[in-house]
Amino acid sequence: MPPSRPTRTALAVTVAALLASAAAACGDAGGLQGAGATPTAVSPDRLWPDLTPASSPAFEIGEVDTEVVKGVTVPGGDIRTVDPVAVVRAEIAATPGDYSAGAYDETARRMADCGRSGEAGRACPVLKAYYRDLTGDGHDDMTLGFRQLPGNLTAVRVYTVRGQKLVQVMAYEDAVSGVELADRSVIIRAPSEVAGYEYRLQWTWDQQQHAMLLTHDEMLRTGGPRRSANPSGSPSPSPSPSASGSASGSLPWASPDPSASGR
Repeated sequence: MPPSRPTRTALAVTVAALLASAAAACGDAGGLQGAGATPTAVSPDRLWPDLTPASSPAFEIGEVDTEVVKGVTVPGGDIRTVDPVAVVRAEIAATPGDYSAGAYDETARRMADCGRSGEAGRACPVLKAYYRDLTGDGHDDMTLGFRQLPGNLTAVRVYTVRGQKLVQVMAYEDAVSGVELADRSVIIRAPSEVAGYEYRLQWTWDQQQHAMLLTHDEMLRTGGPRRSANPSGSPSPSPSPSASGSASGSLPWASPDPSASGR
């Protein structure tokens, strides 16, 4: 039933009072302010609409390759029981063409210094290992780095455990200037040949592929005009695999750790 005249009059008075109060509030200092004109949204222009879409990649970059590390077991499934030096030695043994008489033969020679004390131990190319759950299974994974010598490259690897097997789920090397862990991601910063810029590459764990995928590859301004002395060039993922959030820690790769345990 429609409201009676007295009821409608009371409603009108109440609404008028509310409108007057709102108008007065908007006129007060600190009230709502206009933000100006909103830019007009521009849709992207599709180029070459008649171009035949590619059905396969032109280059194989190995983004979802995973590899069981031969000769290294994980007792009890606890990755912290694994010796990082043994992991690097296993990689060197698996790829002798790269190390024994290859581009990184000095890395192979310096492995003999790992575990030694004093100045000799500091020559070990294996860096401190870091542990965090990157795969979301509730167990720690290992982020490992080692120097690729001679040269100015740092190899970054991520390992997880399946059963009692150590599995490499991400690999990359570059002239690294910084590494960070953020949520399920590994972020690598590398110097650019363009003054005042750096490369930022991010690998994120993908549950479907069971590997770290390269999810971001970008060039960012650092603000500094200084030109890199040893630019890495445009980085591309090495032939091995590799959710964002605020970075919770930076991994200082600059100084090799003789123990390389991170424990």
